[in-house]
Amino acid sequence: MNKKIGSLRTLWRLSALLLGLWTVQGSALAQANAQAQGDQEDINYSQFIQLVDQCQVRASCQLKEVKIRTTPKQQLIEFQLGEGESAKTQTVGLFKRNPELIERLNQNNVDYTLMPQEGDNPLVGLMINLFLGFLIVLLLIAFLRRASGASGGGPGQILNFGKSRARYQMDPDTGVTFEDVAGIEEAKEELQEVVGFLKQPERFTTVGARIPKGVLLIGPPGTGKTLLAKAIAGEAGVPFFSISGSEFVEMFVGVGASRVRDLFRKAKDSAPCLVFVDEIDAVGRQRGAGIGGGNDEREQTLNQLLTEMDGFEGNTGVIIIAATNRPDVLDSALMRPGRFDRRINVDLPSYNGRLGILQVHAQNKKLSEEVSLEAIAQRTPGFSGASLANLLNEAAILTARRRKEAITNLEIEDAIDRITIGLSLSPLLDNKKKWLIAYHEVGHALLMTLLDHTDPLNKVTIIPRSGGIQGFAQQIFDEDRVDSGLYSRAFLMDQIKIYLGGRAAEVEIFGEEEVTIGASSDLQAVANVAREMVTKLGMSQLGHVALERENSDVFLGGDWSSRSEYSEDMAIKVDYEVRQIVMHCYEEARRLLRENRPLMDRLVEILLAKETLEGDEFREIVKQYNQKSLKEPSFRKLSSSSSG
Repeated sequence: MNKKIGSLRTLWRLSALLLGLWTVQGSALAQANAQAQGDQEDINYSQFIQLVDQCQVRASCQLKEVKIRTTPKQQLIEFQLGEGESAKTQTVGLFKRNPELIERLNQNNVDYTLMPQEGDNPLVGLMINLFLGFLIVLLLIAFLRRASGASGGGPGQILNFGKSRARYQMDPDTGVTFEDVAGIEEAKEELQEVVGFLKQPERFTTVGARIPKGVLLIGPPGTGKTLLAKAIAGEAGVPFFSISGSEFVEMFVGVGASRVRDLFRKAKDSAPCLVFVDEIDAVGRQRGAGIGGGNDEREQTLNQLLTEMDGFEGNTGVIIIAATNRPDVLDSALMRPGRFDRRINVDLPSYNGRLGILQVHAQNKKLSEEVSLEAIAQRTPGFSGASLANLLNEAAILTARRRKEAITNLEIEDAIDRITIGLSLSPLLDNKKKWLIAYHEVGHALLMTLLDHTDPLNKVTIIPRSGGIQGFAQQIFDEDRVDSGLYSRAFLMDQIKIYLGGRAAEVEIFGEEEVTIGASSDLQAVANVAREMVTKLGMSQLGHVALERENSDVFLGGDWSSRSEYSEDMAIKVDYEVRQIVMHCYEEARRLLRENRPLMDRLVEILLAKETLEGDEFREIVKQYNQKSLKEPSFRKLSSSSSG
């Protein structure tokens, strides 16, 4: 602190001295300007030249005591015209550049004197320039120190572009072990072997096993890839380097490759050790891909990384752990054995995994006795570990906002809806819009209940949500079907009918002229499912053939580079088949709703009164009008069909 105060005082003193010198020089210049402006020109430049030419004959020369003076604005010539008491001092203004004047004065034998600028001291100008340069250097040094301090390094750190920015821990104290990681048991088992490699390498080398050089963690965001890396560091107890892939690449050429070399040099000096590279797709993308070529700096960094991982020089005792959620964009040379020997998929947790994750995150939460973690795990298929942690945190926030002492089922339900659908808004007023939305959502919900090859309703509501959602009907999808990806044609056809249920209800109740755009997202889903059934799944009259394939070029974005793989005649047939599927499902949806019109009116009245109907209550009302057996829900995968 004292050094900083001393530096600031020095800067203030230098600034004050410089300001004083400028003031002195400015006053001198002002005085010279005033004097120059006070002099009056009695003759002009042409007359002065004539007087100079007359001086070629010495006896006829009238110019005496000629002085050439330079002022800040112009050059002046002062001379005496005549002799004795009649002599008069005259001034003539010159142009800024008069190289011929001096030569002319010499040719005509005129005696003259070059006078320095008044008030102009060369030493003062030199001192001002020196102090100005010194002040700039001091300011530059202060800026460099401040920048290096902000980046967490010592003096001169800003200039160390080529140094690795990896965080280093000699004795890693991450506070995370495998006991703190739940829901991904298969990945934990494989990574425990990595810990064994580091703790007891001789146990594997004696039987000829080679320690893997790299482990690639692949999985959706929030599944716990970084958490697993922390657990490995905490269990192994060896030096641990952690860095993000984006920290290698800079705007300066060669910086990324230099940082890779520096990182591996430090890692080899600390072997055995772990190096964790998060989001490796930032530096490991496929080379030469994309329109207009790739990033040369990034490719140089990747080339250096490939060489360090498996080049002429070995990196014995250094294990690289990398994480990404985009394995499809990684370069094939990076993915081969010898660099990343193991690929571990960190998938979304199953029911048991979600239950374990909830138990870990519920340890510091006050839960009411009525709250069942098993029920929450059943209600949240498709949630990642981060989503489950966020779910309990949102429930705790709602509990505090409502001034309750413990989290209840109501807060859990509201937190699930807030994460999956959006924040609830104020209910709609009782008007035509509310009636239309109610019929729209009941159309979805009633088909979810009446159709045979679909999953049951979880709840239906007309309370608007953020994002423009005016209401939604939520299904409970079978988790086993979702995980396996096995969907039957009957299931897909019924799903299209459910999507079209909202539009069908609007047409049946209000007529073709009163339909709204509330089914826009439903129609997009219908088009996608129907076209995939025809062109990719072979579920149409065109036969068991795939007419389109997935776009494999992930760098061009969307379907920019997709092209039709069939003729124009086949395209007409494809469009016809898609339309036939959609129209058939639409007519079936209208028929079911028309046949159950009294039931639909009754459900709408109840929904308008309560604004939300749970699936069990909805099915109980349907049973009063329809005695056929309805399947009970298994409370699994959540999905929603929303309007707005």
